Amino acid sequence: MPADGTRSARSFAIILIVHVAVIALWQVLVDAFKVPKFVLPSPLAALSTLGSAKYAWLSNTAVTAIEILGGFCLGAFVGVAFAVIFTWSRIVALMLLPLFVTLNMIPKVALGPLVIVWFSYGIWPNILIAFSICFFPILLTTARGLSEVEPDLLDLVKSLRGSRWTLFRKIQLPGSLPYVFSGMKVGAILAVAGAIVGEFIASERGLGYLMIQVQSSLDTPAMVMAVVLLTLLGVALYGLVLGLERLFVVRDIRLQ
Repeated sequence: MPADGTRSARSFAIILIVHVAVIALWQVLVDAFKVPKFVLPSPLAALSTLGSAKYAWLSNTAVTAIEILGGFCLGAFVGVAFAVIFTWSRIVALMLLPLFVTLNMIPKVALGPLVIVWFSYGIWPNILIAFSICFFPILLTTARGLSEVEPDLLDLVKSLRGSRWTLFRKIQLPGSLPYVFSGMKVGAILAVAGAIVGEFIASERGLGYLMIQVQSSLDTPAMVMAVVLLTLLGVALYGLVLGLERLFVVRDIRLQ
């Protein structure tokens, strides 16, 4: 196995061991101090809820996953697109970037009820809320990456009479990839929060909706299990972005 692969496997093993140790400690402490289930259930108590059909775990998790992925993909596409536009046109950037900054200051919890009024209940309002949260970091980091061109490379392209498109394709875009993926990793985390904000405000399906439903009966094991599933969705999306980053950034470095 290559050295990089060995280091990756070792890192993954350490991460897995730490997580398992924390979960085991959680179980031991809850049992040792006899913590009431409605205050803090043990990991085994939370896992036991997966066998109950009344929670509809599969369908609720699928709905939330669609909202998270939809909001993230929309935010990534629009964020990168506007970053490219701002890089190519300073006038457009001067006109729209301050507006986007102002809109980003709007608390998303306050925006949620308006989105529900405009688009009614369903998956789309929650996708839009997730998009509104993860869009801006992707825009800013991508725009910064595209603008940070090394002066020597810029002079070289100009001396060779390279076009603006050549500069973008050969210099700006490859150099901005680490920034793009950095913003996307932040956006992946924020997309989870955005989807849950929408489900908390008004929703008929999803893990956030389920948490609101079981809260009234102090069904803490189900609430904890919903949080665990949300965390796993976020980790899966973050891991996907990380995998794409290693694929494209490492490949781009090797090609150079």
